[in-house]
Amino acid sequence: MMLAPIAHISPLTLIRKDRVLPVPGRVVVRQGQKVAPRDVIAVADLAPEHVLLHITRGLGVSIEQADNLIQCKAGDHVNAGDLIAGPVGIARRVVRSPASGQIMLAGEGQVLLQVDKPPYELQAGISGTVTQLISEYGAVIEATGCLIQGHWGNGRADFGLMQSKLESPTDELTTDHINVSLRGSVVLGGYCQDPAVLDRAANIPIRGLVLASMSSALVPAAMSKDYPILVLEGFGPLPLNTISFNLLTNHQNREISVNAEPFDAYSGKRPELIITLPSSRELDPPGEFEAFSVGQRVRIMRAPYQSKTGTLELLYNGLTEFPSGIRAPAAQIALEDGESVKAPLANLEVIN
Repeated sequence: MMLAPIAHISPLTLIRKDRVLPVPGRVVVRQGQKVAPRDVIAVADLAPEHVLLHITRGLGVSIEQADNLIQCKAGDHVNAGDLIAGPVGIARRVVRSPASGQIMLAGEGQVLLQVDKPPYELQAGISGTVTQLISEYGAVIEATGCLIQGHWGNGRADFGLMQSKLESPTDELTTDHINVSLRGSVVLGGYCQDPAVLDRAANIPIRGLVLASMSSALVPAAMSKDYPILVLEGFGPLPLNTISFNLLTNHQNREISVNAEPFDAYSGKRPELIITLPSSRELDPPGEFEAFSVGQRVRIMRAPYQSKTGTLELLYNGLTEFPSGIRAPAAQIALEDGESVKAPLANLEVIN
């Protein structure tokens, strides 16, 4: 029995997200609390930033003279622009603090400043209910809604109202589609091959970009952007599968959470988007693996039928030989366009 990887493309499912800090901190929500995407659930002080001020160099004096001219001591709090050392000489040279912070060390011709930094705030990321607290780190949030997992992400996450620039699964996203009306929104587009599209989206700015597919040449540019970029199908001019197309285009102007974390086959984490929706019935969280069986909806992950979806109608016994000469476990798939094709099981993932 061969287990099938599962791609979650679900119109309504139970979503359970662990939201955790990168370092220990303080959880500020309670179990059972309802949260919105921008609500803070935990805070932490990240690694402090230090600035070393060279008083000898700044004033042009010896170490002994510099120590006599330092106007602060360890433990003092200073604001940006406050006098640190001086004045000296005809020009009345001084050294001022470049930022607000606390003096950690003062002497030997130098001053070490620890810069004030606001605590890191972990936001919920989705609308839902806190079902479990993770001591010192965060919480588990549950919600119901539409869940669609993708192929690639640039490691960013954000949320906003979705605006679609996709009229058909084969559309291409160009700079003509990107204008100021998209400011603060998550944009749904087709295939993208022009780096100017990513640059213009950053300048508006938008809060996220969901693409059907993307040229692999754009990966360095996508990685440099501050907003999340999620690619649903893969690299090259691939159409969006019809299931995702219908789901997303029916949710225009709804709030969407985009988590463009990189795909990790070992942990099962994948880039994904979530549209929270109400539900009056009990739902189970989606699984990660199940055995191939007739009747499953599947997506083909390799050429020549890459990104096409259909129904698994027959599992072949033993090994099947393909025109390439490869022999592998295989299945017959009835594609949604009416064509029936044969594909290796290794090239399929179950849509759940």
